[in-house]
Formats: sequence, structure tokens, C-alpha cells
Amino acid sequence: MKIGIMSDSHDHVNNIQKSIQAFRERDVDYILHLGDYVNPNSVREFKGVKLVGIFGNNDGDKFRLMGAFNEVAGEIKGEFHEFEEDGLKIACYHGTEPQIKDALIECGKYDVFVYGHTHKLRNEKVGKTLVLNPGTVHGFEHKPTIMIFDTQTQISEVINL
Repeated sequence: MKIGIMSDSHDHVNNIQKSIQAFRERDVDYILHLGDYVNPNSVREFKGVKLVGIFGNNDGDKFRLMGAFNEVAGEIKGEFHEFEEDGLKIACYHGTEPQIKDALIECGKYDVFVYGHTHKLRNEKVGKTLVLNPGTVHGFEHKPTIMIFDTQTQISEVINL
């Protein structure tokens, strides 16, 4: 299964659209957004694609964001989400609290841990856990990036927008 991973779009509609296009071209099964959409209109850009998301620290109006997820038939999972794909136990958390993020990485419970918040790419093994951060869709002081993770090969691909 190919999962499109993105985070920290911060209302950058142009880069959200570029991300969705890149994911479509690479036939991802669904998009996992790790939070900081900011505005419900950002979520509405995902109409027509399968979207699973969690909240970030800049997602203040959760009620309206949940409404936007409903409009696009997406799934919003709260602030933390764990699931299984192809036998891999995967967890995602925005990363707002470094102590929580580090504890989740180091606990050894997960095969893959995915987070955002820092706007910095990360792809490394910590113990038995593969730790992924797709960077930021918005860009800010870094290049805007997204990631695709293949659960069968356990290889991730970084895409510069």
C-alpha cells in the first residue's frame, strides 16, 4: 500500500493542490495529513481523494475542520492515531510536545512513527521504529515537501513541490 504523507499545509492552497496532484500521479491509496491545515477551506481541497488526518497545534476551530472533513468524506482521527497496514503497526502524532513525540518513538511499540510540526524532513530508524517526517507543505524557511511511504517495501520517497 502506498500512503501519501503530508503535514503543515497552513492554508497554502497552491501547494496543497500540487501535493494532491503528485499523489494522484503516483497512485497513492490514501493521503495521511499530520495536521496544521488551519482553515477548513484547506481541507475542502481534498474533495475526491481519500483523506485521513489528525489535528495539529494550529488547528483551532476543530468543529469547522471536522465539518470540512465530513464534506470531503475524509476521516479526522483526533490528535493521535494508530493503525495497521500490511502488518506494520503505525502511529501518527503532530509532534507538538517533544517529550510525547520522543516517548512514542522510543517505546518500541510501533514499526513506523510519523509526525510533522518541525517542518523538517526526517527518515531514520530509532531502535526498531522507522521515524518519518514529511517536512512542510507550506514551505516557510524550508523547501515545501511531501512523502510517499510504501508499506510493502518500507521505502519512503520525498517529493519536492
